[in-house]
Amino acid sequence: MTDDLAIRPAAPDDLAAIVAMLADDTLGAQREDPSNLAPYAEAFERLAADPHQHLMVAVRADRVVGTLQLSIVPGLSRQGASRSIIEGVRVHADERGSGLGTRFITWAVEESRRQGCQLVQLTSDATRVDAHRFYERLGFTASHLGFKMTL
Repeated sequence: MTDDLAIRPAAPDDLAAIVAMLADDTLGAQREDPSNLAPYAEAFERLAADPHQHLMVAVRADRVVGTLQLSIVPGLSRQGASRSIIEGVRVHADERGSGLGTRFITWAVEESRRQGCQLVQLTSDATRVDAHRFYERLGFTASHLGFKMTL
């Protein structure tokens, strides 16, 4: 791989590629719909209007090959510390194993530090065992048990 990777904020024209990556696995195929971009476009507008939300893409040779969302959350706990949440991490199938994921997460951690965060957190579906190993190699620890409620 050449080192022509750029990490930049997502643009509306990137939505189709982002949604395709979100849908390109067993879990995403059940919950994403690349044939209908309207709800994603509405969500993109909400994200773009919020200075604490950073929907990012990794681009190589003018092609979107990765995406993640970095959310900065101010808080009272930990003596008023801000934290960041990394979510929606996807790397195009053609790029897996290229080091892109490591560069992308490293970027997110560095950006979190730059924004004054004292903690970086993420969740990963319990079935994503390979992803868990990846995050642990990058220094994340499985320190909490998470709960969700679908509304």
